[in-house]
Amino acid sequence: MITRYANPSRFFSLADTIAPWLWGLTLITLGVGLTWALFFVPADYQQGDTVRIMYIHVPAAWMCMFVYASMAIASFVALVWRHPLAEISAVASAPIGAVFTFLCLATGSLWGKPMWGTWWEWDGRMTSVLILFFIYLGYMAIVNAFEDAGSGRRIASIYCLVAVLILPNIKYSVEWWNTLHQGASITAGGSSIDASMLWPLLIMAIAFQLLYFSLLLVRMRSEMDAARLRSTRMAAMRQAQRKEELA
Repeated sequence: MITRYANPSRFFSLADTIAPWLWGLTLITLGVGLTWALFFVPADYQQGDTVRIMYIHVPAAWMCMFVYASMAIASFVALVWRHPLAEISAVASAPIGAVFTFLCLATGSLWGKPMWGTWWEWDGRMTSVLILFFIYLGYMAIVNAFEDAGSGRRIASIYCLVAVLILPNIKYSVEWWNTLHQGASITAGGSSIDASMLWPLLIMAIAFQLLYFSLLLVRMRSEMDAARLRSTRMAAMRQAQRKEELA
């Protein structure tokens, strides 16, 4: 199954089939989740309407880690099995993950000002997520730093796998260090969030997940088109050089 869709034509055929459904589900879940969170969820007894920032902040926080974990898996597959779509998936995911991470940081700052009295606090989790944001930027810089796209992507894959250690640091930062952040409200054992707030939060989490996969298909197609264009240009340049040598 994996090797079958290493062929770009087959991948494009699959992407064209599922993309409209993905975008449709994304728009529906985003619409339902945002409407529910903004207009029907009750205000928190302590935070008031500020709690509504949670419906963007928490899913963005989950996604910034999920996207990077996906990149690490794709990078491992690309390095071990030389699967071309895995490498393209990692490269295509990086800007999406960076945007989720920035959104997490920005909404956290907006929430922190009225709750903590400051826009920013150098606690373990906030600092770790900021480092993750710079890791995303570093990955993208490495990918584009080499004339040979293949070399840049291979080095970026190694970088991605080394830097994946930031994820457990983010996950357990509230347990390892003193922090302003509260512990996890949703665990395998249940949730401390009331159902009236939990369900729209889960819907927004699903919406962000669908949004990632929808954008990923678009960006993978863009990366593959760009790679094809580079190959065509290189072939044309080599052909022109041969003509000059023969002349």
